[in-house]
Formats: sequence, C-alpha cells, structure tokens
Amino acid sequence: MTEMYAAICIAILLVMAMALARACYAPTVYDRILGVNMFGTKTVLFIAVTGYLMGRPEFLDIAIVYALINFIGMVAVLRFFEYTAPVE
Repeated sequence: MTEMYAAICIAILLVMAMALARACYAPTVYDRILGVNMFGTKTVLFIAVTGYLMGRPEFLDIAIVYALINFIGMVAVLRFFEYTAPVE
C-alpha cells in the first residue's frame, strides 16, 4: 500500500514539473498564469498525499491553507492583469 502512495507522489512530481515548464515557456501571460495555478494545485495534492504517506494528518491543514493562498493569489494576479495591459 505504501508503494502505491510513493508512486502517486512521483507521478504528482512529474506533473508538477510539466506545469512548471508550461509556466516558463508558455506563449502568453495567461497561459503562464494557468501553469502557475496548476503547479499550485498539484502542490496541494502533493502535500496531502505526503502527509498521508508519513502518517501526519496535520499536513492536510497545511494543504488547505496553501490552497486558499493559491486561490487568493490567482484572483489578485488576474485582477492586476484585468486593469493593466500585459507586456508580450
């Protein structure tokens, strides 16, 4: 059972690397924002699975706080780009 969660952690890390690549090499600002948001969401999943794997249920609280910070940060960034012209 532990091996399955370790494989899930490795898969999430792989998807996080792909999201980071999208955030770095996307053609538009909005695609980069989407990549950063996807990276944040996968980080929340990684924290939750790692907490379960290590037997630390308090990691779920940390993951929830990180998800709220990620959501508020994305809303703030999108509001900023709503009122300013992005430089391409």
